[in-house]
Amino acid sequence: MITTLSQQTRRQTMIPLLALCLGYFMTILDVTIVNVALVDIKEHLSANVTGLQWIVDGYALVFASFLLIGGALGDRRGSRTIFLVGFALFTLASTLCSLAPSLLVLQIARALQGLGAALLVPNSLALLNTIYTDTQKRAQAIGIWAAVASIGALSGPLLGGLLVNAFGWRSIFLINLPIGIFGFLLTARSIAPSTPQGGRSLDLPGQGASILALGILTFALIEGNNLGIMSPLILAAYIGSVLFFLLLLLREKTTSHPMLPLKLFQERTFSASNVVAVCQTFTFTGFLFVMSLFLQQVKHYSPSLTGVALLPSFGFALLATSLSGGFMPRIGAKRVMVIGLLLAALGCFGFVMVDTQTSYVLLACLLAVLGFGLALVLPAMTEAAISHAPKAQSGIAAGMLNVSRQVGGVIGVAILGALVGNQQTFLSGMHIAFVIAGGVLLLGLVSAWVFVRTRQETPQIETSCAAGAPHPMKKEIDV
Repeated sequence: MITTLSQQTRRQTMIPLLALCLGYFMTILDVTIVNVALVDIKEHLSANVTGLQWIVDGYALVFASFLLIGGALGDRRGSRTIFLVGFALFTLASTLCSLAPSLLVLQIARALQGLGAALLVPNSLALLNTIYTDTQKRAQAIGIWAAVASIGALSGPLLGGLLVNAFGWRSIFLINLPIGIFGFLLTARSIAPSTPQGGRSLDLPGQGASILALGILTFALIEGNNLGIMSPLILAAYIGSVLFFLLLLLREKTTSHPMLPLKLFQERTFSASNVVAVCQTFTFTGFLFVMSLFLQQVKHYSPSLTGVALLPSFGFALLATSLSGGFMPRIGAKRVMVIGLLLAALGCFGFVMVDTQTSYVLLACLLAVLGFGLALVLPAMTEAAISHAPKAQSGIAAGMLNVSRQVGGVIGVAILGALVGNQQTFLSGMHIAFVIAGGVLLLGLVSAWVFVRTRQETPQIETSCAAGAPHPMKKEIDV
């Protein structure tokens, strides 16, 4: 009887966890799966590199822009309700992607997917915190939730390559339909309605200013390759982006209910960790975009072979993520970040040696070094940012870190992708792209080395723990 009750309790907690993991899995899978389909999309929809950049960045741009408001909506309307809306929107947008008759429709549908992801991700974590009240069980559930992200990222290129080879590019979006429908029904049946918390302002003017600042900047970076960086429209876009960014800062400084409390950035470790987040994802997303095109357009790999070729990067990334947690208590998050950034920068600079005749053995080694270094940084920068933010604002701090990562990805694809837009100069453009990526990582390294505090430099945190307060090193999950 005891065993039966135990099994029943386990099912009651594991089924909701499965539903939440399915939502998160879809959003991470779509970050990586689309890259191996880019060449097939280019051929069937007559797209150029600029059009392909918008397919990737349309998703990431909306994802980044609405992450904070997605969490705020969950507080006001109930996390379960907004999570279900996110599931439905993501699934419908995926269907639209698979049926897209033109490049423009596909780009719009990808943006809708990004909106669905922005509703899914923060509310899945909020629901985890609600469902698992026991600290130990919650930590285990979050560990599983985080592992799903690694599985989604790892399986994206491989699964995408197989699907594109067998059924064409539309199939990479159709795969979301059974996942989305099953996840929606599982959530509706297994997770009780959430009680709206209220009280958290949506700060629509601040939200609007942030969307316009990032959106116009992305437009300038991507379209500048076609229109010319000195064209009046592109120059106006850069100026407009700066103005909206200044308007955002003014709004957040003066409003009583800011979307993003600027005081968070007075903590140097938190600010430096966000700089590292931008640099890390700038390189990862830009690298994935450029390398997928290189393998298919220059090395002439098939989509499925491209997915297999990218496995060293994702396999070693998974290894680094598992090792990072053991390194941090021994040498500290700061040193783990610095080591990871240094390894990743060396990997980037090593890609300058790559050309059409390069053996796959060398390529695989560089992919492994780059993937290992980038993944080593993730848990360390998350721990550093969250542990140095005020406990009362840990949620918004985690949200801001995720926004920084998405912003880095948007800019990375825009800048590095622009350098490989010309097929005749692809290799030279790729070499410049990886030099820039390596330089960006070194910028993050300097930021971490100079501004991130070690435990010894923050005695007030250790004192609070010694007095019996909860340890500030909450395990927050990066998106």
